[in-house]
Amino acid sequence: MKILHFADAHIDMANYGRHDPETGLPFRVLDFLKSLDIIVDTAISQKVDMVIFAGDAYKDRSPAPTFQREWGKRIMRLSQAKIPTLLLVGNHDISPAAGRAHALQEFKTLQVPFVRVIDQPCFLTPNELWDVPIQVIGMPWIARSGLMAATGETDSKEAFARIEGNIGELIEGWLEQADENLPILLTAHASIEGAKFGGERLVMLGNDLVLSGSLVKNQRFSYVAMGHIHKPQDVNEGYQPPVVYPGSIERVDFGEAKEDRFFVIADIEKGKDTEVEWVELTGVRKFIDRRTVLESNENVTDALKDALPKPKEMSEAVVRLVVEYPREWDSLIDESALRKYTEGTFEFHLVKRPQSEARVRIAEGQVVSSLSPLDLLAQYFDAAKVKDAGELQKLAQEIISSDESGDDLL
Repeated sequence: MKILHFADAHIDMANYGRHDPETGLPFRVLDFLKSLDIIVDTAISQKVDMVIFAGDAYKDRSPAPTFQREWGKRIMRLSQAKIPTLLLVGNHDISPAAGRAHALQEFKTLQVPFVRVIDQPCFLTPNELWDVPIQVIGMPWIARSGLMAATGETDSKEAFARIEGNIGELIEGWLEQADENLPILLTAHASIEGAKFGGERLVMLGNDLVLSGSLVKNQRFSYVAMGHIHKPQDVNEGYQPPVVYPGSIERVDFGEAKEDRFFVIADIEKGKDTEVEWVELTGVRKFIDRRTVLESNENVTDALKDALPKPKEMSEAVVRLVVEYPREWDSLIDESALRKYTEGTFEFHLVKRPQSEARVRIAEGQVVSSLSPLDLLAQYFDAAKVKDAGELQKLAQEIISSDESGDDLL
């Protein structure tokens, strides 16, 4: 059977750019929705057996109704196509306060056909999965209340302190109950020991739950569908079961500038190795992040343009240029000229980092009066990381020698 797995949609990530006058939506939100449409279209056209969304539909735990409407449109398409769909609650989806609904609550409350929201740890059998011949262990983002509901504990402090051990016990118990003739899938919104992080640290909410590698790599699982970490990866690459973070569906920030975006289609069959197809999302907006250090106060604007790609390469991209320079050169940076040069970008960020003049630190036990002018100059060149310091030091030696002998160098 084919399982389409994606995660970390964050469709309300409207932190860059302008609004579309036709829809009223931020253009960046439209970027995320375009990727989401590709995922939904693929699920329907390939007639997958199940869709698993492994958490974080939004960035904000209290998303605006407009963004909820757009997410709902896409999930309803899956429902109308009668594709069983599991929606895992992530750390950005949980209730912002006790007694309030989480961001995916409406699908559970309205009992949307072929859609199941996983907001508590659970073990699902085919009877609860529209007769799809698979078993699913679901682990949403674990809040204290969720763990207490699953374990029956009444002391929230103890529940939180023993959270990882309890999760291990829960999963082991469910594995013992499982039908050995059917594949078992684990889906969780959490971190895993040894996983590599991407740009998601910029948008994380709440403390990380870290699952042990041995727990998720249990060979009784046919596939492990993870969410939360934005860097696409198989934490168990080369082995079974695949333990997959598909990554976010669009670039969230400059921390993801060099990474492509994906969703995954897993071909699962009991008794056989699971095959994983990484499907690249095309048309994802480019992020370009460049850094430079100004080493001369001549032709500053040209130097900064040279630090950027050509205008054609920056077209419709989100671009950042970080510049370090001596503080006294601040007036030499022509921001208007740079914005003219980058006018074809989606958005341009100039980050100026003026540096204070380097201070020479005299070694312990030394006093300035004990050092010659050439010694002091050498220490200054070293502290200021002056280019061609050797040649300048040689010239200084000639000037000082000439002065001492009375010769005129000019």
